[in-house]
This record gives sequence, structure tokens and C-alpha cells, in this order.
Amino acid sequence: MLEALRRGAQTRVAKLLFGLLVLSFGIWGVHDVFTGWGRGAIAKVGSTSISDEEFRRAYQDEIDRVSQQARQRITPEQGRAFGLDRRVLAQLIAGAAIEAHAHQLGLALSDKTIVDGVQADPDFQTDGKFSKANFDNLLRQIGLSERGFLDLRRKDELRAAIVRSFIAGQTIPKPLFDLMHAYNNEKRVIEWVKIDPDAVTVADPTEAKLKELYDKDKSKYMTPEYRNVQVLMLDVDALKKHIDISDAEIQKAYEASKASYDTPEERRIQQISFKDKAAAEAALKALRDGSKSFADVAKEAGAKDTDVDLGLITKKSMIDPKIADAAFSLEKDKYSDVIEGRFADVILRVTQIQPGVTRTLADVKDQVRDKLATEKARAELQNKHDEIEDNRIAGKSLKEIAEAQKITFKEIPAVDATGLGPDGKPVMETPDLRKIISRAFAPDSNNDDAGIELSSDGYAWVNVVSTEAPKQKPFDTVKEEVKNDYLSSERHRLLEELAKKLADRVNAGTPISAIEAEAKNKVEKTEPITRKTIPQSISESVVAQAFAMAKGKAGFGESPDHTTEIVFQVADIIPAPAASLTETDELNRQLQGQLANQTLTEYTEALKKRLGTTVNEAEIKSVLGVSDE
Repeated sequence: MLEALRRGAQTRVAKLLFGLLVLSFGIWGVHDVFTGWGRGAIAKVGSTSISDEEFRRAYQDEIDRVSQQARQRITPEQGRAFGLDRRVLAQLIAGAAIEAHAHQLGLALSDKTIVDGVQADPDFQTDGKFSKANFDNLLRQIGLSERGFLDLRRKDELRAAIVRSFIAGQTIPKPLFDLMHAYNNEKRVIEWVKIDPDAVTVADPTEAKLKELYDKDKSKYMTPEYRNVQVLMLDVDALKKHIDISDAEIQKAYEASKASYDTPEERRIQQISFKDKAAAEAALKALRDGSKSFADVAKEAGAKDTDVDLGLITKKSMIDPKIADAAFSLEKDKYSDVIEGRFADVILRVTQIQPGVTRTLADVKDQVRDKLATEKARAELQNKHDEIEDNRIAGKSLKEIAEAQKITFKEIPAVDATGLGPDGKPVMETPDLRKIISRAFAPDSNNDDAGIELSSDGYAWVNVVSTEAPKQKPFDTVKEEVKNDYLSSERHRLLEELAKKLADRVNAGTPISAIEAEAKNKVEKTEPITRKTIPQSISESVVAQAFAMAKGKAGFGESPDHTTEIVFQVADIIPAPAASLTETDELNRQLQGQLANQTLTEYTEALKKRLGTTVNEAEIKSVLGVSDE
């Protein structure tokens, strides 16, 4: 039985479902937490322990994975702040619960089964055969012995086998399928009218009213917090400016990759393939004596226009070298001889020739120099980064480092948390501005000496010189702003009141077309739409309301541009048609994933309670290097 389960667990479906299990526990978290019970293990499910080393390795793998996704290095401290340690712990406990259950059932995998699986793994093969060198290289990378790796593999395969056996026979209940299909594919037709904002009139407020509004909500009229920030930028473009490239280096690089600077000749080629050489020869004779056109011959050979025209292509892009040589030696608009190609006998015609361009060293010298400088700058980038970090540790200021290293330094007198200065303009022209300003406004920003990884091969270091607390703006300076806020708020209130009144009239039996005069707009109608089809003219909230109402009922909601209100009525309801085979397969796949995730969550949660789960928080803190303080 287990051997059959093991084979099933090797499928992509099983691996996907086990991935769903991991994801679900990343969301559900760990609930059963008790205090410590010894050293060397961070948790235990039944008699199955999770070792310190297993947790440490899994936590580091998760940090590496998240760092790769974020395209910047995540520190262990940041990982804890993001809850990665809890997610990893939840995943390990879920796996340990399944493993403990397997042991209770007396299931196990032999050494031979595990070794055979490793040897058959494509990751460890070269030219279709197991490579001990590839295997040893992986072990060195992950820091495991051969026995340690096989033990981990045994755990994974056993757990996957249990998961596969548990959900392999799972089917989607037909009532659930029918309900979801009807929900997804039901269509509705909506009639709607957008109220013109000028349909309501807002009187200008008095000076006293404005002062009252200002005093009531003074916190709204404050200057933002500004910070005086220093930024040190290290990037490839800055390093390139200080790199000298000799003419000899440029000459050598150009010669090594001369062809890459040239533009190859392109030709528009037409080709007719024939079943045998005799047919090709007869066709060629007809072409040359003018009795048949190229199109006639192609049609007789069973070729369509799209089959004949190969497009504007380079010689290198043609598969058959013999045909390529003939095509690129043929005169424009001439017919080739019959060519015995690799796959068929063909006749060619060239209808367009786009000459190639050969660029000399003089033409591309600056381009070659820039390319070499970029390569050298990238190679030097990490060394410069480490040198700056050393100088930071030694207590040097960003300005001193910038002057010594001749790299970009900028002091920003005042910037708010959005990256804007007091004039309302961005304080730096860089795509990484938000990332830099986020560091400047982070708690204890000056306590983090690590450089920020930039999107364009570089780093930035940030130092906050001073902070200017938010200040109250005087009434006289913001009076116009207060007035605009009042007018906007009052107009919105009146429009909402009008929309409610008009919707109530439609619900009372008034045709929606009868409210056009008050709305100062014409009624429009959508095509039949599903819940997921959001027309540009009406908002998502309006569509959601419309699918919750009976036919003929009306409602109202905000317009997509947030300037006014929309009154709408459900004009028609079109039930979902029978599901096609494609729709059936797609919906079944979606529901199977969701049902499997729920089932596995319930299964492992039940195992944890039945087997008993303990977590040694003190040991986890020790592994993570976190003190009680």
C-alpha cells in the first residue's frame, strides 16, 4: 500500500497540494503553545520532535525566499517583525503532525526507496544519468551530510504520501459545483443614471461657519512632519565616471564581440515546398516561362499565403543552412533553382532586401567603452559597499565618506513621509525615492547602518539629521482649503440624499426614465454582465449591490470617479447556462484546491489536538537570538 502511495506522492498534483498545506498553516498559524520542556527541540507533536537545527534551517530558507521575492535582503530581525518565524513554526508543526500519524500507522520508507528516488531526480542528473558530483555540490551548498539529506528526504516523501492518500479520492460535491457555477456565470442587465453634480446647489459658507469648521477639525490643517535627511548613493552609473578604459581594452572587447554591434541583412522570403523533385522542376519551368504565377504554383502545391511568406528574416534564423545560403544569394524578385532541402524540395523568391549594417570600431567606440565601464563598475560595486559599511562602523559621516569615495551625496533640508518637500515636489529624481524615504521615516532609522538595496544595481544609506514636528496652519492661510473641503462634503451629502430619494421613487414604481430631469442626465443600460465584469461607467460597489437585488429593484452608489452618485435598477436577470467542458474542468480545479486546503487544515489541526502539541518558546528565542528583555 505504501509503495503505491509513494508513487502517487511523486506527482505534481501531490506536491502542489502539500504546498497548499504549507500555505494554509502560514495563514492559520500556531495555536497550541506551552512553556518549555527541555533543550535541543523547539516543538513536539506526539513523540515527533522538531529540532533546533531543523527550525534554524527552515527559517533561513524562508528568509532567503522572501528576500528573493522582495529583491532586497531581509534580516532575521525583519523576518520576526513580518511573522516569518511563526509561519515557519506552523509549517514544521503541520509536517511533524503528519509524520507522527504515519508512524502510528506503521508506515515507513526503506533506504533503497529513498536512494532510488534521489538517483532518479532530474536535479541530480547529467545527460540522463545520476551525477554524484551534482549531488555532493548540493550537499555542500545546504550544509548537510548525505545521511542528513536522506533523512530529510524520507520525511518529505512520507508526508507527501500521507497527504496524497488522504485527498486522492476527494470529489467536488455536485450541489457545491452547481452553486458556484451559477454564482460565477449568472448575468444581469443594469439600467443606470449618473446624477450631474450640478443637480444640487451648495451655498457658500459664511466666515463664521468656516472658522467653526476649522476649530472643530484643526488637526486636519497641519503641516506634515518634515525631516532633514542625508542620503549617500552608490550605484553603477556613479562608479562608471571614475573608471578609465584604455583604447587597447576597447579594441580587444570590440574584436571579441564585433558581430553583436552589426545589424544583419534581412530578406522577405517566399518559399513553396513540393512533395518531390519532379513536381518542383515542373513548377519552376512554368514559373520561368511565365505560364503560371508564383501564387498559382503555391495554390497547386496546397500552400496558403501564410505558408508561403516566411516574413522579413535574417539568415541566422533559417533552420536549413542549404536553403538559407540559396535565399541570401538570390537576386530580388528572381526564382531560385529547385533546392533539395533537409525536409523538402523548395523554390524560393526574395521580394525585399533590407541591407545589413556593419559598424566599425569608430562607430561604436563610446558604446564599447560604456559597456566595459559598466561591467567593471558592477564588479567593483560590492567592494565599495563593504568599504562604506566599514567606514560607517568606524564612525565616519555620510558626507565624509562621499567626499573620500567621490560618490553621490545629497542633503535634503525638509522632506515629508511621501517624499515631497515643502513646495510639494519630489525631493529626488529616483525611482527608489519611496524606499529611501521609508527608511528615513522608519522607527529608529539612524540605528540601521545597513544600506538599502536599490532597484538599479546600487545602494543608499540614510541619515536623519533633525526632525521638524507638525505645526498648526493659521486659519487665514487655509481658509480657502477649509471652504473647498466644506463645499465638497456638503455637495456629497446632498447628492447622496438626492440619490436615495430617486432610488426610493423607482422602488415605489416610478420608471427610471422618469428621474432623468432631476438627475440632469440620460438613463443608460449595460450589456449582460457577470459579477466579475465591472463596466468603466459604474463602480464595483454598484455591481455588487445589483447582484444582491431582485429584478426591478433599485439602489444607488458612488460613481467610479467619486464625483457624484449613480442610481440604478436591475433590468433583467439571466441564469447561468449549462457549464461547458472547459468551464467544468476549470471550476473543478479551483474547487479542488480550495477543498483540499480546508480538508488538510482540519486534518492536521485534529492531529495536533489528538497527539498533543507543545512549543518551547524559550528554545525558539535561543535559536533566534532573542532575549527576554
